[in-house]
Amino acid sequence: MYNRIISKQIKNNFFKGKVIIIVGPRQVGKTTLSLEMLKTYDKKDIVKFNCDNPGDRENLNNSDLEFLVKTIGTAKIIFIDEGQKVKTIGQTLKLLVDHYGESKQILVTGSSSFNLIDKTEEALTGRKFVYHLYPLSFEEIFQKGNILEFKKELENFMIFGNYPEIAKEQSNEERIERLKNLASSYLYKDILEFQNIKDSDILRKLLKALALQIGSEVSYTELANLIGVDKKTIERYVDLLEKNFIIFRLSPYFKNKRKEISKLRKIYFYDVGIRNAIINNFNFLDSRNDQGQLWENLAIIERMKYQAYHKIYANNYFWRAYSKAEIDFIEERDGKLYGFEFKWGNKKGRIPQEWQKDKNSEYKTISPDDVIGFWL
Repeated sequence: MYNRIISKQIKNNFFKGKVIIIVGPRQVGKTTLSLEMLKTYDKKDIVKFNCDNPGDRENLNNSDLEFLVKTIGTAKIIFIDEGQKVKTIGQTLKLLVDHYGESKQILVTGSSSFNLIDKTEEALTGRKFVYHLYPLSFEEIFQKGNILEFKKELENFMIFGNYPEIAKEQSNEERIERLKNLASSYLYKDILEFQNIKDSDILRKLLKALALQIGSEVSYTELANLIGVDKKTIERYVDLLEKNFIIFRLSPYFKNKRKEISKLRKIYFYDVGIRNAIINNFNFLDSRNDQGQLWENLAIIERMKYQAYHKIYANNYFWRAYSKAEIDFIEERDGKLYGFEFKWGNKKGRIPQEWQKDKNSEYKTISPDDVIGFWL
């Protein structure tokens, strides 16, 4: 059992008249975290709805307030697991939070922001706290500042990723088997079930193409030609994969914000183990040619975890100049620009001249020796 950083933040917001929503990829521990936080309450004070169960789903779908109140009874905590599966989840949660206010706490988990966050956006305006749970962060796995233990185990995490059920396994064979199961249709189960996506073969081909391009700028037109579908289909599938927490996009940084929408994005994976499973490559680092790409993906997602868990509010980008000079990761925060170049091994980056011209910017190279304070 790992101590999840956001647990304390979430509990501090119990009984404040808001719905608490925990979103994140499947199998990252949303249900485990929720049940762990509820252990301090008497079982009779908790009513649970598991929306994988059709009966529980039906009880919450399109129900009137009187029925909901009778169903909940005297419970103080209303726990709704996989809430994205309830078609009218926004309306249901609004009825409950408006009726109960601070007297009861509503806790909802979801593995699809499309189905949960999007559906509750209007109904729960000003009525919710949203928390993002990622695969395990290194800060949750290692004691603060334990750089030696981190470096000893780093290669395993670059190959097998940070999912809780993978991290606890000692056998590489078992890790590979579990990752392959996770990276199969189970990972994008919600897309296939609820977004009228019938051809999972396109999804698999797209995921493999994206997995081979991490760290590179991605062209939807080229992907469409490669897979044999139209560009709009690629755009839709990429959007669904992002909203189901499998991949995320990074936009280019421009002084002129209007230019952003017309430029290519980079696409990364929420977990590098999933990425390796998609391309079926579990070779160790000395026999691979993508160490730099893996390190870049890992470093960026770990930084995003650190931002989320420590409330570092930043806009994230990559940067490339017309001269083709580039910086892997840009944080725009507190009126400044922070540039990070990710280097595997002992290589040191060279600050691009164009970047040095901006007096309001900083630059740092991040290697495995430089992670203290960055995400550990």
